[in-house]
Amino acid sequence: MNRTSNPRPPAASAVEADQPAAGFDRAYFQRFYANPATRVALPADYANLARFLAAYLRLLKLPVASILDVGAGMGGLRRPLLRAFPGSEYRGIDVSDYVCARYGWQQRSIVDFAPGCFDLVVCHDVAQYLSAREASDALCNLAELCRGALYFSALTREDWRNNCDQQRTDRAVHLRSARWYAERLKPAFRNAGGGVFIARRANAVCYALHAGA
Repeated sequence: MNRTSNPRPPAASAVEADQPAAGFDRAYFQRFYANPATRVALPADYANLARFLAAYLRLLKLPVASILDVGAGMGGLRRPLLRAFPGSEYRGIDVSDYVCARYGWQQRSIVDFAPGCFDLVVCHDVAQYLSAREASDALCNLAELCRGALYFSALTREDWRNNCDQQRTDRAVHLRSARWYAERLKPAFRNAGGGVFIARRANAVCYALHAGA
């Protein structure tokens, strides 16, 4: 996860990078995803996320037969998602030469990835690596690709200040406000809470008090 087609950007103004940003190579994935001493997430986190999505989308009566995993990385979500949505078709994309060669993902960026329309799109911690223009284009593209539910998360300015572990979290990112993302998601999606956004074209009911802000 967490990738764009360009080299990693310089740190945002609120963040001082420890060193010049490197590419999304083996060292990057080892540090942030593989090494237990430095990784940002546990394997159980991926399983819990997949189970949450499956339960919530069943509640919303949104069937899932096709899944797009944007920034598939080391494949942490692949097995959990296929277990949570049995019989579904999974496609992973990433821009990293390293993970695409190792895991067989299609080497594409969400900024301009075009083919297909999916019941569930997962875009987990990718957008903060995109410039403002790229991120805007990516959000527009997500609206085209998603006909059901989108799981979207990105490191925001608020999260950097108040929520994340700054020792483990990659600081070579573009920090934007949560409002910045919400305003650009709103035309095509309804916020259903928990990082889940329902495509406005989907046939789903989301009650007012269940929805996110």
